[in-house]
Amino acid sequence: MPVHELAALGAAFLWSVTGLLSKDPADRLGPFGFNRLRQTMVAVTLAVIVIATGRWHGVSQHDFLRLALSGVIGIFIGDTMLYFSLTLLGPRRSGALFALNAPMSALLGWAVLGEDLSWRAVAGIALVTGGVTLAVLGRPGRSGSHRFEAVHGNLAIAVGFGLLSASGQALGSLIARPVMAGGFDPYAASLIRVGVAVVGVWILMALPFPWARQRGAITPKTLALTAASGLLAMIMGMTLLMFALQGGKVGIVATLSALSPVLILPVLWLVTGQRPSGTSWAGAALAVAGMALIFL
Repeated sequence: MPVHELAALGAAFLWSVTGLLSKDPADRLGPFGFNRLRQTMVAVTLAVIVIATGRWHGVSQHDFLRLALSGVIGIFIGDTMLYFSLTLLGPRRSGALFALNAPMSALLGWAVLGEDLSWRAVAGIALVTGGVTLAVLGRPGRSGSHRFEAVHGNLAIAVGFGLLSASGQALGSLIARPVMAGGFDPYAASLIRVGVAVVGVWILMALPFPWARQRGAITPKTLALTAASGLLAMIMGMTLLMFALQGGKVGIVATLSALSPVLILPVLWLVTGQRPSGTSWAGAALAVAGMALIFL
């Protein structure tokens, strides 16, 4: 199997776990407080890795600015909107909306970058997108009463946050793709994207906006869960995504990395002890069929 596509699939697996790890700390701290804490820890860790391994070399101003813009749109805006959606809709439904970044990315890659896709790739993207939607939006079976399934606040606003998060992810990948295709180091790219995003979050939270404040105090449990979420999702998952964009087309990479809502089904089953519905499993089967077409 192509190594870049496998990297995108690895990112999806890591993100499927971090959706559950992030739910409680995001609820406690709020989307901005959670993002500030997580991204600050991630930026410091990435800086240590990049400096200690000598990866920060030959970074041109053009590449830096392009990756910085990718970070503002994909992480600062996209991640913040994702965690607004997560706190309102839970990990399953917010994951379904976030997965729409796959067809968005495929269309943008074709329209902007001129990426041609074979009929198998197009069919695979369609099957994966439809399967993810079916798997995640299908009835949750016996797990419907679990707190991860609760919906809070206005549904239309929550869905809007989810669509904005998907759009941010798609645009962020599109902007970063030409730089990564030139062989740019994935760790350095992640550092630039996260660093710019965390500066944006700190500035925004310093402004007198009540909705951008941290909600609760940081407890040891919240700190541990946030650190684990940052390690898996941003240090490992995002770096895998940047590596995948070095050799994979935007639409295919985005589609495979969007499989996390399908991969989260057995994780939810393990956590809640309650089996997902037959509709969800049927959607998962469709997604796997689409993934097979992409790899072929």
